[in-house]
Amino acid sequence: MSSERELRVSVSYGEERTEFSGPPEVVMRSLHEFVSKMIPNMDLARAISVNHSLNDLVQMFRDYVRVTPEGPRVWTQDRKLSDRDVILLQLVAARISNLSGKLQSDAMGVGEIEGATGLYPKTISSRLSELTKSATVERIGSDQGGKYRITTVGVSRLSEQLSKKFRAAP
Repeated sequence: MSSERELRVSVSYGEERTEFSGPPEVVMRSLHEFVSKMIPNMDLARAISVNHSLNDLVQMFRDYVRVTPEGPRVWTQDRKLSDRDVILLQLVAARISNLSGKLQSDAMGVGEIEGATGLYPKTISSRLSELTKSATVERIGSDQGGKYRITTVGVSRLSEQLSKKFRAAP
């Protein structure tokens, strides 16, 4: 294993001390287990907390979005997606780009969504209105020039919906 890709963590809690090293995902899992044993209430709080990390989003949507030199894009690969799904995936791609430091914000305006997806502005506005009412998307800013971002609930719903739609087939 290359030492460049090895993560090393030293942790102490009270009198307990331990060190972890290895691939980041293994170290993070070990660290989580250590903290869960040492501080059981954190595990309880985690059971009801939802906060999608960059890694979570990439794992959930790696088959549907890409970050390109032109910006975040929906990558459908001949899948039939509704306009709603395309808009939500575009907002997920923007969130991924923001979390990875490639964009300053995860919010997009109608014109930006149009440029990235090729959907008509009226279609985008109508779908965004529906998605805002269902708390899947939130509006940021004023009526003129407002932007939209996907909510945590929206991320979860979209992930579940796409899983059922494309992974249910044998």
